[in-house]
Amino acid sequence: MTSATWSYGFALALYALVALRALVGARIGLRAGLLEGALAASALWAAGALLSARAGGELAVLAMDVGDLLRYGLWFAFVASLLAGGATAAELPSSRRGVFLVALPIGAALIACLLLSDGFPLLDGTGAPSAQIALALRLGFAILGLVMVEQLLRRADRQTRWSLRPLALALGGIFGFDLFFYSDAMLFRHLDADFWVARGVAHALVLPLVAVATARNTGWTVDMHLSRGAVFHSTALFVSGAFVLAVAAAGYLVRYFGGEWGAALQVELVFAAVLAVALVATSGRFRSRLRVFVSKHFFSYRYDYREEWLRFTRTLAQEGSPQRLPERVLMALCDLLESPGGALWLLEEGRGYVPAGRYNAPQPDNVLPADAALPRFLARTGWVVELADYGAARGKYGELELPEWLAAMPTAWLLAPLPSGGELVGFAVLATPRAPITVDWEVRDLVKTASRQAASYLAQARASDALLEARKFDAFNRMSAFVVHDLKNLVAQLSLLLRNAERHRDNPEFQRDMLATVEHVVERMNGLMLQLRTGTKPVERPHVIELGPLVRRVCKAKADGEHPIEVEVSAEAASLGHEDRLEHVIAHLVQNALDASRPGEPVTVRVRRDGDHAILEVEDHGVGMTEAYVRERLGKPFQSTKPAGMGIGVYESSQYVASVRGRLSIDSAPGRGTCVRVLLPLPDNAAAGALEGREGTASSPGLDAAIAAPTGAASVETQR
Repeated sequence: MTSATWSYGFALALYALVALRALVGARIGLRAGLLEGALAASALWAAGALLSARAGGELAVLAMDVGDLLRYGLWFAFVASLLAGGATAAELPSSRRGVFLVALPIGAALIACLLLSDGFPLLDGTGAPSAQIALALRLGFAILGLVMVEQLLRRADRQTRWSLRPLALALGGIFGFDLFFYSDAMLFRHLDADFWVARGVAHALVLPLVAVATARNTGWTVDMHLSRGAVFHSTALFVSGAFVLAVAAAGYLVRYFGGEWGAALQVELVFAAVLAVALVATSGRFRSRLRVFVSKHFFSYRYDYREEWLRFTRTLAQEGSPQRLPERVLMALCDLLESPGGALWLLEEGRGYVPAGRYNAPQPDNVLPADAALPRFLARTGWVVELADYGAARGKYGELELPEWLAAMPTAWLLAPLPSGGELVGFAVLATPRAPITVDWEVRDLVKTASRQAASYLAQARASDALLEARKFDAFNRMSAFVVHDLKNLVAQLSLLLRNAERHRDNPEFQRDMLATVEHVVERMNGLMLQLRTGTKPVERPHVIELGPLVRRVCKAKADGEHPIEVEVSAEAASLGHEDRLEHVIAHLVQNALDASRPGEPVTVRVRRDGDHAILEVEDHGVGMTEAYVRERLGKPFQSTKPAGMGIGVYESSQYVASVRGRLSIDSAPGRGTCVRVLLPLPDNAAAGALEGREGTASSPGLDAAIAAPTGAASVETQR
């Protein structure tokens, strides 16, 4: 009872599930209705058998008999509709009449069988004449079903036979099992209990084949989808089960005939079988052969393109270094074709096609020139070249000549070009697959599409590398421009020193200033060299800088005798920053003011405090600038009105002031001159408190008011 419960319970669950799925996907049509009815009747039969095994009773036995005979009739009608469907228009009326004439006696026999069964004496003796007639009729139904299946395959053409083969196997399994079951019952005048228990599982195991046939034949108007993964794993499970059954039978024979060694030999046989199953389950060659077998015999197309494409893109998009992208490309291509490995060549400017990656293959070292016959042929045609086909029919490949080292590779099987944007980015050489694969149009189209996708990834990676390299050079060139600009200012200081040296060589004060200037220039040049090694950011940490002494030192160094420089410090102020960089900003602004002024015109430099900011102003009365120039060009690198200017100073100054949370503004007009204001934040915390305690405080309504506030003149110094 327990075995029968599991067997028919499994059959009921599977038939009910498939019948429900077919009902959801069914459209209007005779064949769809017959198929759905056969599945539903099979579920009714399994339910009746399950109730008979669990509780018995005439009602359960009647449901089992009705479901069994009804499904026979519906399967007969379904196969008959398929047989009639192949008739021509002229033959159709006579074909329908023939089906009707055959259906009448079959229907009568089914009804007679149901009446003669008298509750179908399951495991009781079947020696009564009525029971023998019922068994004979059932045996006849099994034979009739096999004949109809044979006729269905015989009449179908080659393509139709391929689509009907799973259905023929399924119905042949049902009718064949029943033929053996009822033959045994008539021979021994008794239904075998083991055969009856196994009948539920045996009839349920054919359902995947019915689903495959339904998916192949859309003319049945039933939408059923069975994924390749499900068929693959079901087939693997079936093969494993058959192997286990064979081992069990062999173990039983060994135990029975093996004498005192029988039990030990049975254990050893089972252990060896477990090892064999583990070996096969982990074998890539076995999985490849099974996958090819399933795709070839169960589906119209070799590949499930959705699954293959998702797996292909997942492999390409795996996280990892860009240097491993060629290996991922090879892995993706090999997985498509069940190839164990391969090698990849990519185009490198100036060298040709060089080995860029390998996967489960020796590292190649052969470089192919860009103008060689192979890359020219692949770039022109885009063909996927099977090396065996090339060796057998070289004529259709025209001028293609394979390199000797490629022809000598023992495992080379397929050449896959990698085109992108009209250029051959590279090509891949794949090894012989684990399972034999015929390189037909479907394989070639799939490889071409996948190769283009892989080539786009490789081309994008190459473009990203080129862009990164260009950015590095751009950063280096920009830093070099800043350094050259600083060197120009230092050279200007030394030039001014040399011009005054002849006139003041005997002046001790000038000599001291000259030594101090040279020492400062040396320090600045050492700082520039350090900046070249470390980048554009300052090396030291920002610290508190008093602006008054710094402005006085810069103005003293910039005094040239032609332009008076007035320094006005209304209140001592300080800011956080880097002294050399801030000195460079002040020196640049003062030098610009001097260059824009006519001889004799003064340049004024002011330092004051307002609220939380220190304000530095550099004002001249020179030529000035237009509002459009200030808005559109000033502050942009390499924009300058000076004949020998580089357009770097204002840009560099504004960048540094912004980096210390300051602000630089320019007020200028043609003929009126220019006033540059630099706002720098005051130091906070303890440093700010110490400065406020020593220097006093000032306040203003806000930042904009601080920028526009008039200049007070607590102290004025004029330097020439």
